[in-house]
Amino acid sequence: MEEKKPPRTDRYKSVSLYVVIAVLLGVFIVLQGRKVLFDAPSRALVAPGLTAPNFTLPLLDGKMVSLSDYQGKVVFLNIWATWCGPCREEMPSMQKLYKELQNEDFEILAVSIDILGARAVAPFMKELKLSFPALLNPEGNIKNLYNTIGVPETFIIDKKGIIVQKVIGPRDWASPEAVRYFRSLIQK
Repeated sequence: MEEKKPPRTDRYKSVSLYVVIAVLLGVFIVLQGRKVLFDAPSRALVAPGLTAPNFTLPLLDGKMVSLSDYQGKVVFLNIWATWCGPCREEMPSMQKLYKELQNEDFEILAVSIDILGARAVAPFMKELKLSFPALLNPEGNIKNLYNTIGVPETFIIDKKGIIVQKVIGPRDWASPEAVRYFRSLIQK
């Protein structure tokens, strides 16, 4: 017995169906990729060796300050929140570091992302007896600007505005090693 072959038109229909499915799948993938590209928030490239993105935010008293106001100083930029346990843990050592270096070319800028703003930050600063500048960013857009993944995150910025180091998580900023490190940056 002879084996019956399917008519040519049936084979072309099968191949055509696979081609259509492949094209539709390709179009879908391309459109999904474009959606991701267009919907992604714009994020600056933030890494050691690059210029720190500038920002302008209010202090607790409402005065507006910019990172660029501190050009010529080593800046300790800390992104934090009052509800963050590790932030609370490291703040006293930040205060000690601030006191140790307050008469040198050094500044701490602690940017709070608390949505309650000054209502949450002012009592927190008072309770922990913190005197370094606290900036308010209840919208939290500093997180996107600096590509943070959580709090606390600290960026050490040199006198020229270049990020020297990014530190994720709390540290003892008042240790002798830390003070020596900051003094060496100040003296450069």
